[in-house]
Amino acid sequence: MLRTCIHYGLHFIFPVLIALLIYRKNWKITYFVFILCMLIDLDHLLATPIFDPNRCSINFHPLHTYYAIAVYAGFLLFKKTRILGIGLLLHILADAVDCWMM
Repeated sequence: MLRTCIHYGLHFIFPVLIALLIYRKNWKITYFVFILCMLIDLDHLLATPIFDPNRCSINFHPLHTYYAIAVYAGFLLFKKTRILGIGLLLHILADAVDCWMM
């Protein structure tokens, strides 16, 4: 239960804090982009079963692989993709914390 609360707290509460701290003027748009980054979880639809609470998403699902994470980190290098990169890496961080707590 604690792992689930931390996992989803990191998915939804931590991003709003980051948006408020870093992008104070446009925090609502930034938070919206961060929430849109949850769409990378659509790759869970390719797994059987679709949801397994005891499965680590990192390097299991296609959009959660180390290669994808490297691309997300590359987004940080460019101003136009930086917010997207932060959002995707925050998502991966939330999933990684979930994996560490297994």
